[in-house]
Amino acid sequence: MVEFEKRGVPTVSWTSEGFIEDALRSAENFGMPALSIATMPLPFTNQSPEDITQQVDGSIDDVIRGLTTAPDKSRTVDAGFTIVSDDQLTFEGSDLLMAMEDMNRQFIDWKWSDGFPLVPPTPERVEQMLAGTNKAPQDVIARLEPGFGIATVEKIAANAVMAGCRPEHLPVVITAVQCISDPVIYLRNKAMSTGPHAPLVIVNGPIANQIGINAKVCALGPGSVSYANSVIGRALRLIMMNVGFTYPGVSDMDTIGSPTKYSMVVAENEEESPWDPYHVEMGFDAEESTVTVHFVYGICELHNFQSFEADKLVHGFATAAKNLVQVPTGHWLTGRRGDPRYNTEELERHFMMICPEHAQIFSQQGWGKKRIQEEMYKRAKVAFKDLMLIHERKGMEIAHPELQWLWDAPETMVPVVEGPECYPMAVVGASAGRGAFFWGAGSPVIKPIEA
Repeated sequence: MVEFEKRGVPTVSWTSEGFIEDALRSAENFGMPALSIATMPLPFTNQSPEDITQQVDGSIDDVIRGLTTAPDKSRTVDAGFTIVSDDQLTFEGSDLLMAMEDMNRQFIDWKWSDGFPLVPPTPERVEQMLAGTNKAPQDVIARLEPGFGIATVEKIAANAVMAGCRPEHLPVVITAVQCISDPVIYLRNKAMSTGPHAPLVIVNGPIANQIGINAKVCALGPGSVSYANSVIGRALRLIMMNVGFTYPGVSDMDTIGSPTKYSMVVAENEEESPWDPYHVEMGFDAEESTVTVHFVYGICELHNFQSFEADKLVHGFATAAKNLVQVPTGHWLTGRRGDPRYNTEELERHFMMICPEHAQIFSQQGWGKKRIQEEMYKRAKVAFKDLMLIHERKGMEIAHPELQWLWDAPETMVPVVEGPECYPMAVVGASAGRGAFFWGAGSPVIKPIEA
């Protein structure tokens, strides 16, 4: 709506009551706080055509008013979180622990916290954190949506301190911020959705061992073995909140939320993989260190203790991709998503973590990653009529006019993703036949870590 208004096209946005504050805040973030809004009781989702018509009729006067009268430029918007202009804050208590507790209480009230206790980002601790990079404190790494906050090295370092990071973790955190700000990620969509989009971070190369990022037992946590994993992921979430303004209930409108949004960081278990590591597959040298970020909806286990044949393993894996109530299942039928400002498009890719035991079975029987991807694509098919249960017919008509014959053959089995490349994978984990499947939200982005 804002982009239309900037081009001189009057608009009115229908907004349900539960999203009014979010809409007002978003309009301000996107540079047009006076954007006209027509209010209705409920979202259009899961409504019958008759109920939608009734709601539209009930708010049509708001639409006419918004299109024909000058916008109210005096309207003020509650930020939804506290804005403090002081360069430094002071907290007091009977001892340092009580002062820290006071800080945490205040940060919770101000909406700056992820809900866990935070380490105070004192000038001394931030200075220590900055020793982890050669970059200057005021160097700008990214501008993070949806609030367009400027992610300087110093701001990243302060949030890394609060998350419990050490200086050696900072280069990974900085690179992860570079990844999420890449236009391919389409961060505005991921940050503001009603879905549980969460950044999955995969680290490759020598740095993983150097700083202790876990690739094996309980790599996704919890526990001391995954300390680095946990705090790096937590830092990225705090940066999304405190720099990008992705605050729950303010711009993050996730319907239920997910524990995956706190932290999801692993290293690839390159030591036990029979294949080239993921970053080598993506064109990097084996001795380079990289960070990959892939926003995902959720996680499903790839469990199989019984099969010792590659064909049977992949047959079971394919069932995970056929989950009808996941957004990316068949999403390609209604077109690719992307950010029109940058002319980007992204394939709906899932991410597979193959455990070493299963990887060895595949390798011993001559299956590489490409063969697994091809078989996943071939076997993960669903009847067209079922795929369209969660997608709009009009979208499919616009995106794929050449496939309209499918409406006359609704039992036709259709692949749930566009192509075999939509199943990237890495070897992660320890002993026993349990991997993980992540339903993806778009494409992963990989970037090298600067020394």
